[in-house]
Amino acid sequence: MPSRQAHSPVPAAPAATDELARSRGIQRATLVAILTNSLLTIGQVVIGLFAGAFSLVADAAHTLSDLVTDLLVLLAGRHSADPADTNHPYGHGRIETVTTLVLGAVLGAVGVGFLWSSGIRLQDIEALPVLHPAALVMALLTLAAKEGLFRYTLAAARRLNAPMLEANAWHARSDAASSLVVAAGIGGSLAGYPFLEPLAAAVVGFLILHMGLRLAWKSIGELIDTGLPEEELERLRATIRETPGVIGLHDMRTRRMADRVLCDAHVQVDPRLTVSEGHRVSDAVYLRVRAAHPEVRDVLVHIDPEDDGELQVVPPGPLPERVEILARMRELLGPAFAEPRRVQIHYLGQRVEVEIILPSAPAAEALEMLQSRRKAWLAEHPHYRNIRVFVETAP
Repeated sequence: MPSRQAHSPVPAAPAATDELARSRGIQRATLVAILTNSLLTIGQVVIGLFAGAFSLVADAAHTLSDLVTDLLVLLAGRHSADPADTNHPYGHGRIETVTTLVLGAVLGAVGVGFLWSSGIRLQDIEALPVLHPAALVMALLTLAAKEGLFRYTLAAARRLNAPMLEANAWHARSDAASSLVVAAGIGGSLAGYPFLEPLAAAVVGFLILHMGLRLAWKSIGELIDTGLPEEELERLRATIRETPGVIGLHDMRTRRMADRVLCDAHVQVDPRLTVSEGHRVSDAVYLRVRAAHPEVRDVLVHIDPEDDGELQVVPPGPLPERVEILARMRELLGPAFAEPRRVQIHYLGQRVEVEIILPSAPAAEALEMLQSRRKAWLAEHPHYRNIRVFVETAP
């Protein structure tokens, strides 16, 4: 049976107004994060240069990466509902992936730069400038602001059921750790241990480098169509196998595109199903997967009458096509039989099975002669497994 992609609409859980309110809530929380990180970045750079605190400038670069991440979240929140177009049939999710890759590369370069500069400064501790106490005040203010931003964003994410926003909240919490390191380094330097401030800058540089590499690696994985982890695949398989009408599953493939997942699977059904019933099973698979796994945005279902995993690696045998089979069946029936109402052909196990539905019952003598010709035919044509004749009892 040919491939089918179910196009039935997914049951609308929230109303359109609820979706609009949710989108606005995500944008509002993200705008708060953008404003906070913008003010922190400016303050850290200005105070860091004024107070001679290189670690504070390094943390400003870290905060700037948060600002770019917030902008990505805002962009994704605004365009997540944009439909695919002719030039982008799978949507525009790769834009976010490529942007994240570029961001990761920039962060990696910035991290290496801070590590290099911190190493040079640690070689000549005596030449380090005396820090101004304002640096410590700014570091503590940054720490408090990032912790407050984490709590606000996390509460909004859980209220709006927004995983992307929750991930951004935990990103802010992890950034608070680097601000704590900076505050400790500046405090130690003011207490008479000047090497702690460039050491703190080196630690922040390492954190920036680690974040950049992690973002770049994840983006590369998406760009080369890395599949879902095995535990997520198993949950998807369970959902498909539990669909009524499905008797087997093979050749399931997945890939990520930003925050969405694309899936295609070969689903085995009863080989005697009609095309329309097989299509209904594919619709059911599509709807059940979309309902149970909201991150899956598209499901391509290929209906199979048998597990053709091994058959697909070899060319099909010399099986006759429908036009030839119909002509042969007309010859087999002979002039004593009326034109068949319908002829159903099943290609199973590299052999052919034919079901002929007649509009009326033939004479007994004609039926006996047909039975004799049928046995001889099957003996001479090994590609045919069986030929069955039925009579339509009602119009």
